[in-house]
Amino acid sequence: MRIKFMVSKKICYACDLVDNPELIELYKRYHSKDSAWPEITKSIKDSGVIDMEIYLFSNRLFMIMEVDESYTPERKQMMDAANPKVQEWEELMWKFQQAPPGAKDGEKWLQMEQIYKLE
Repeated sequence: MRIKFMVSKKICYACDLVDNPELIELYKRYHSKDSAWPEITKSIKDSGVIDMEIYLFSNRLFMIMEVDESYTPERKQMMDAANPKVQEWEELMWKFQQAPPGAKDGEKWLQMEQIYKLE
């Protein structure tokens, strides 16, 4: 019997929310376990994301994704563009999210650079 080991890596992203306490609370509710859209969760998993966590400090979001070897940002972007439910979700989220400093037009989640790892 052969055992297949899954290769995974972590990717981190940052995004900002509109600095409005009411909108931030509503954003948090959309992301609660009972409110997350199942189609979005499925889309995330189908793209090769094994695990995802989002943290909030003030109006700054920090996302940690663990992905398998099938995941690439370009593949995820193409899958999202072809999925009407993901497009509906993204349009809704733009009401809460804003591009962080340094983002290009249309960007909101920016990949972060790892600068330290405890070993």
